[in-house]
Amino acid sequence: METTARLSEITMNYRDEGTGPLVLLLHGWPQTSFCWRHVVPALAEHYRVVAPDLRGYGRSDRPSGGYTKRRMAQDLRELADHLGADRVRVVGHDRGARVGHRFALDHPGLVTRLTVLDVAPTLHMFEAGTTATAKNYWHWLFHEQPDLPELLVGAAIEPYLRHFFHAWAFQRARIADGLAHYVEAFTQPGALRAGFDDYRATPDDLADDRADRDAGRTVQIPVQVLWGDRGLAAGTASLEAWRPFAPRAFGGPIAECGHFIPEEQPGALTAALLEYLA
Repeated sequence: METTARLSEITMNYRDEGTGPLVLLLHGWPQTSFCWRHVVPALAEHYRVVAPDLRGYGRSDRPSGGYTKRRMAQDLRELADHLGADRVRVVGHDRGARVGHRFALDHPGLVTRLTVLDVAPTLHMFEAGTTATAKNYWHWLFHEQPDLPELLVGAAIEPYLRHFFHAWAFQRARIADGLAHYVEAFTQPGALRAGFDDYRATPDDLADDRADRDAGRTVQIPVQVLWGDRGLAAGTASLEAWRPFAPRAFGGPIAECGHFIPEEQPGALTAALLEYLA
């Protein structure tokens, strides 16, 4: 079932399936909640699975501000309240993992499980980045530029998105059926700008992360860290990167998989999630 919730600042679109404890599935860029289409049915046999379009993405509102991970995590706090949940299991991919990380930091009594997919912590990336990091994440700094990304990408949305689905995926054929959906989503008025604003919030996100580190605040629950063995995080010592931020981090690679784990290897991902979420 697809529906909406009116939150304090935005109307959020989400897919809602199953019954039981609440699991939130958080997508990344350049995607929407559609990326979870192969994962939701199996999880919904055991949980109430809610896959929202994050602020600025998909069919959710695209306001002109509020893209810090703290504000986006507050959106999720309000969504959990709307759904009547006092405990939440969170699975985040890509940008959604960054929102999930902030959600667990800011609302530790609410988040009982956190899985992050194919990412390293934002602060780690900017403080311990290498030339390989710059090569793989060139788009991050490009997206932070004012106005220019909209100007250059707006005339070529499909080939721009196609580049990332080709470069970041290993099981490319399994992504193909989603491309038209994502192109349509980012062709909507304000959608490109909102997605880039997610990246433009990086200076504020880094300031929040540094404040937490300086205060000794970490995610205390066990955090499941998974990455594609052919993905962006492959070979980057992901567990070591996460443990200063989540001391009980554990996990490992998903075999024969690139960056887009929910679409490339949904069966392996679902199995790993069901073992941890229980």
